Amino acid sequence: MTSLHIAVLTGFFLLSSSVSSQGLNSATAKRGRILYEKHCASCHQLDGNGVPRLIPPLTGTDFVSGDKSRLIRILLEGLNERIVVQEEEYYSPMASFKHLTDQQIADVLSYIRASFGPKASVVKAPEVGAQRKKFQ
Repeated sequence: MTSLHIAVLTGFFLLSSSVSSQGLNSATAKRGRILYEKHCASCHQLDGNGVPRLIPPLTGTDFVSGDKSRLIRILLEGLNERIVVQEEEYYSPMASFKHLTDQQIADVLSYIRASFGPKASVVKAPEVGAQRKKFQ
């Protein structure tokens, strides 16, 4: 087994244990993890640390643990502006994920908030739906 495989497996187990230890519904966590791995991990990495000076981290940021509506809006509209995360400036345009359903967005954001933030509350599909209506 290569060191890359070990790192990926270690990251998977660390993320899985952090989600379950924070009381996130296991079905939501599983769906969210699958969506994260499919749509987010290639840029933000499995561990949520991003890529220094290129892709902002998710781990320990107020973007993740703060205002849910801001996070929902980023997924629905994408992001095409400079942002400062943990005292570092980033400008990496992010595509919209509005093609995902309200439930899928709620699942992936709940997973992200449980895995990379300090026990932030879950995101509910109706919250995503309400934000989606605002920006149509």
